[in-house]
Amino acid sequence: MKFKIYKPAKSAMQSGKKNKKWILTPVEENKTRSINPLMGWTSSNDTQTQIKISFSSKEEAIAYANNKGFDYKVEEETTSQVKPKSYAQNFTG
Repeated sequence: MKFKIYKPAKSAMQSGKKNKKWILTPVEENKTRSINPLMGWTSSNDTQTQIKISFSSKEEAIAYANNKGFDYKVEEETTSQVKPKSYAQNFTG
């Protein structure tokens, strides 16, 4: 089973502090999900895809994956640039 190590982006409802946790989660390789014909809910026979393990650093997550013998991929953290802007610039053309 393949795993992904990443730092989730903060939601649009958050302002200020970034997420500090790194997440180790399995990558869904095959289509294990199906739609329940009666209720229309999404079902899965593979409960391992529901695992999310959080770590305080990327190094801890990598060490855990290596210790368990997992095949993993690290997605590096992306940052956005905030351009300084004054309130008055909202009204200039």
